[in-house]
Parts: sequence; C-alpha cells; structure tokens
Amino acid sequence: MAVENGLARTPQMGFNNWNSTGCGPQFNEAMIKGIADLFVSKGLKAAGYQYINLDDCWSLPNRDATGNLVPDPVRFPGGIKALADYIHTKGLKFGIYSSAGTATCALTGDSGSLGHEQQDADLWASWGIDYLKYDNCTNQGIDAQTRYKAMGDALKATGRPILYSICEWGENTPWTWAPGIGNSWRTTGDIADNWKSMLANAHANQALAGYAEPGAWNDPDMLEVGNGGMTDTEYRTHISLWAEMAAPLIIGSDLRTATQSTLDLLTNPDVIAVDQDPLGKQGTVVSNSSDLVVMTKPLADGSRAVTLTNERSGTATISTTAQALGIGGASSYALKDLWSKQTSTSTTGTIKVSVPSHGTVMLKVTPGAPVLPPAGQNHLSDLQFASATNGWGPVERDTSNGEAAAGDGEAISIRGVQYPKGLGTNAPSDISFHLGGTCKNLTTDVGVDDETGGAGSVTFRIWKDDTLAADSGLLTGTDPGRHLSIDLTGATTLRLVVTDGGDGNAADHADWAAPVLTC
Repeated sequence: MAVENGLARTPQMGFNNWNSTGCGPQFNEAMIKGIADLFVSKGLKAAGYQYINLDDCWSLPNRDATGNLVPDPVRFPGGIKALADYIHTKGLKFGIYSSAGTATCALTGDSGSLGHEQQDADLWASWGIDYLKYDNCTNQGIDAQTRYKAMGDALKATGRPILYSICEWGENTPWTWAPGIGNSWRTTGDIADNWKSMLANAHANQALAGYAEPGAWNDPDMLEVGNGGMTDTEYRTHISLWAEMAAPLIIGSDLRTATQSTLDLLTNPDVIAVDQDPLGKQGTVVSNSSDLVVMTKPLADGSRAVTLTNERSGTATISTTAQALGIGGASSYALKDLWSKQTSTSTTGTIKVSVPSHGTVMLKVTPGAPVLPPAGQNHLSDLQFASATNGWGPVERDTSNGEAAAGDGEAISIRGVQYPKGLGTNAPSDISFHLGGTCKNLTTDVGVDDETGGAGSVTFRIWKDDTLAADSGLLTGTDPGRHLSIDLTGATTLRLVVTDGGDGNAADHADWAAPVLTC
C-alpha cells in the first residue's frame, strides 16, 4: 500500500544535476537558478516538470556546532533557503539530497543523515524543501528498512509535504517494503549514459510492474537524454520506456546547453501523458522475441499505450495484436504514433511496424465498438478480452501463470484437480469482457494453482457492471478450489478481479478454472 502523504499520485517529474555535473565546480547556485529559469522559458514547467533537485556535494563535510548540516558557501553563497525561495517564486518545487549513512557518496565525505534524521528533516522543512533523494552510502550495515523508515517518519513529523525518493539501489528488494515508506524507490544501480546501461536498467525495472501504484513508483534512475552518450534514436527509446513504465522523469542533462532536439524529446506531450496517466499502471512486457520487445500500459480512458522496441542491430519488423495487448474484442482500433503523430485504423487488431536499430515505436491504441460473445455456452479462455491487466506477465489461456513470460505456465491444477480450460493470472489482475446485455450466467472454480507448492494468498471477485456479484473470500495455496456462480442478466460488462491477500503478490498464481459463460 502506498505511503499516505498525498504526493506523487503520478510519477514525479523534474531535474537533478548529478548526471551532468557530479560534484564538479559548475554545480552551484547560478546553475540551479538558471535551470529554474529555463523550466519556465523553455516550456518544461508547462510540460509537467516540477521539481528542481540538488544532488550530492551541496553541503560542507562537517556539521556546525549545533549539529546542523551546513551549505557549501562557495557553491551556494546565498544559502539553501534563499535558493528554495527563488525556485518557489517560479511556481516550481525544490529538492535536496542526503544518504542513509554516516556520510554521503561523495569522495569529500559530506555528512549523511544516519542518526540525525529528525534534525535534518526539520532543517530541510524550515528551508522550504519539497523533495528528498535519500542515498545508501556508508550505511554501516544497518538494516535498510530500519534506516529508510526512520527518515520517512522524520519527514512526516515535520508536517511539511516532502516527496520521499528512496535511493537504495534495489539491493534489498525495496519494492516489497518501500511502498509504505516512500513515494519511489530505485530498482537498479546508477544509470550511465550509454545504451547498454540504459537497457539493463529498463530490463530490471520491467519485471516489477505489479508493485507500482499512485503514490509509489519503481524508479530505474534518472534520464540521460541530452548528455551525448547515446543517439537521438536511443534517447527516444529511453524516454519512451520510462514513460511506459510509469517511472519518474527526472532530467539529468544540463538544460543550459540543451539542443532543440533534446528539448523536443523531453517535452513530447503525448509521451508525458502516458507517464502521467492517472490510472497509475506500469506497463508490462507482453512479448520478447529475440530482443524485439512489446509492452502494453493500460490508460484511464480505456486505451493502451504500446511500445515496440528493437534492441537489435539493424531494422526489424515487430508485430503484436490487440488481444495480446489486453484490449481484444473490438471491431476496430484507432492507432496514433506518439512520436510521428501519424494516425491509422486496424480492423483486424493486428499491429505491425518497422523499427530502426535501438529504436522504439510508441503507439496509443484505442478500441472501437465491442464484439459480443456468441449465443450458447462459451469458455472464457476462448473469448477475446475487452481489457486485461496482470501482476506478472500476461493472463494465460488454459494454463497457469508461470509469472514473467508468455506461455510459461502449466496445466491448471487446484489441490490435485486438473482443468483443461481456464485463465491463469497473478494478482493483482483485472480481466473484463463485453456482454452487451446478451448473457445469462457465469460458473467457475477459483483457487491458487498447485505450482506454488502451497504458497500464495488471494481473493477472487466477480463484478457485474459496477455491482460486486461474487467474492471468494481469502484463499491460500493450501485451500481447495471454490465454486462461484452468478446471474448476469442485463449486464453490459463482466470483470474478473484478483487481489493479493495483503502479504504481497509473490506466488499469487490465481486460476479461474473452467469458467463458462452462457449467453
């Protein structure tokens, strides 16, 4: 469950100096004021970028006589509060950096916040700080959850809304505990300005879609767009994948020297809208065939954002279908290329595009009028979904959900009872079907698949339009299957929803076994 501080209901957007300056002398008050000015004059603020964040080396190595952190007077002669005030006059917000250790990561050995959590949080709040990036250096081997929770509690106690960005590098699976503490958590080590590093971070982050939600985001590190180590094609892939993964968009290049091409990449309104979509879903990988990767991201208006990425050397054709994307069952689909702005229509649901080496085509796919189930008895696994989301990998037809990859499941089995037909999911999952008032009832068995070895805990719910029609109650991997039957007379939409049992979604392989829809 996301931390309840009211912040980052969509992924945070802003700037951080580290990727372009490190601790170099160009990192100073004049630079930060200049970036704030450019946010306004170059349209970045209007595009949604909000936070101007300092990274390491903003302070002196030693605290003062009262134990407070001291801003570097050479870099920031006006002090941090005056800088925060300047940024706030621009209608922007201001962020700062520390580490959950005795010192920060800089070679200068600047003081960290371990053991000074409340003192530092109170100081930052008095300065008007809106954002904290909290690193992981010199942590003395102390438990990560303990260290990061201490700062989260301290920030909350200040009474000031401060977005909490946990930079634990993914070392202690923060996605399993950080959602209740901070607004985002790093899932990877530091990114570098090259294709290999960017792609490695994307791959690590792609597997964690089930943990992201409004107020709590997986963070594969800051953007390198514009720093010069990749081509514009590769940078387009970079920001496309970050938007598809609902990742924080934190600019890491020096905007004072940014080209128009860089600014165009960073401010594409259609791509930013995907990242900032209020539904708050991270995109998932639906296929990866020899480094040709397709991702789908549900959007609040019922459409899907789709990325088709060519990780190979050489141009390639990448194909997918509306059914694979989780929006099958429509008579046609409107397609918009979010980079070229070209539009087209597919009447078959098939999508096929040519993608350059290291490139990404990013589409918005919107379904048209639905196709309804035929009269008689229908196995749900034989019907097209109106939409489908799943905690790990795709919803599987007639097999269990093995987790990440399509087709990695086994025959559906609940406490030794095997089912030749059904849907294999992993919580949290939500599958819908268009009924159009033509169907009568649904029967199904539900349970946790035997492949978990007794692990897992889930709840199955069936929705008839906006009415909850059936609830399985909590089922674990040791419970027998439960039979559910509901009347669907007059229903326009059927939804099958699985939630985890409150202990995370590991091993939550949830089966809709032999579901039969009579129309």
